[in-house]
Amino acid sequence: MLKKIIFGILILLIVVIGGFVVYVQMNWNKTYDIPYPDLQVSNDSTVIERGKYLVHGPAHCSNCHVASVAEMIAADAGENLPLKGGVEFPFPPLGVMYTKNLTPDPSTGIGRYSDGELFRMMRHALKPDGTATLSVLMPFWDMADEDLIAVVSYLRSQAPVKNEVRDNEWTFMGKAVRVMAPAFHPIENPTPSSSAPPMEATIARGEYLSRYVANCVGCHTNRDMNTFEAIGPEYAGGMEFEPWPEFALAVGGDPEVWMRTPNITPHPNSALSKFKTVEEWKERFRQGRLINISQMHWGPFSRMTDEDLEALYLYLTSLEPSDYDAGELMFKK
Repeated sequence: MLKKIIFGILILLIVVIGGFVVYVQMNWNKTYDIPYPDLQVSNDSTVIERGKYLVHGPAHCSNCHVASVAEMIAADAGENLPLKGGVEFPFPPLGVMYTKNLTPDPSTGIGRYSDGELFRMMRHALKPDGTATLSVLMPFWDMADEDLIAVVSYLRSQAPVKNEVRDNEWTFMGKAVRVMAPAFHPIENPTPSSSAPPMEATIARGEYLSRYVANCVGCHTNRDMNTFEAIGPEYAGGMEFEPWPEFALAVGGDPEVWMRTPNITPHPNSALSKFKTVEEWKERFRQGRLINISQMHWGPFSRMTDEDLEALYLYLTSLEPSDYDAGELMFKK
């Protein structure tokens, strides 16, 4: 009798596990049908210049959509490189992602896609083929219409560069997470405004930048690194970045050191509290990268306007202080 019970349990486990495997394999790359946003690319030089500022500044697209780690380092230092993609971002144990070619090359870049497909990718986290992207890495769904138009208009204005980029590679665990985790599902009901807050030093502008452009909230919130879901209070830090040996070695850092984002709420013990005035805050950003292995995009942020840096400071200092202890900034496990 006991053998029959054990055998029955084993059969049930095989059926459940087998069913889950089949379900994941059938749904990990599911396609979605969401209409294209009703937006149009502009040839206006002012719009394109605004897009250039966003791409090379607060939105920091220019740091990742290059061809190699060496080019990432050069872009962070201010070198204007083609956004032809190809950097390999490992996300163990989920898989590997490769940044895409954002130049208007007709065979390997965004020249293959319609304006609608590009706007939908940014607004709904849906690739042109209808499959979902990892929205938390590019949280542009509530970027204002005018800024979305500016970004795509600027990208369209670049010189095309042919560079075939590999498809992302997912382990079975990565595929399972894509099925289960909301961060890998499309943004179905974004609530963007038609225009962004004016480029002035206001709390509203700071919140807009920190949530929908620079993504301060994305990294300075503790997250489960398998699902990317928040597991700590917003802006209170604690998100852990696993060592990226290739990058660390390229900048002369220790390839075994982990990084943890600091608390940037106005708590007396937070990283933000070190900056007693907005002038001190701006001075730090103008210095750029000081910790060589930091995952923060110091280069693009150092080139933000005074008004935008001031707006971020005003917004962050207006937050409710959190006493969440994010722990040491750099550590080894």
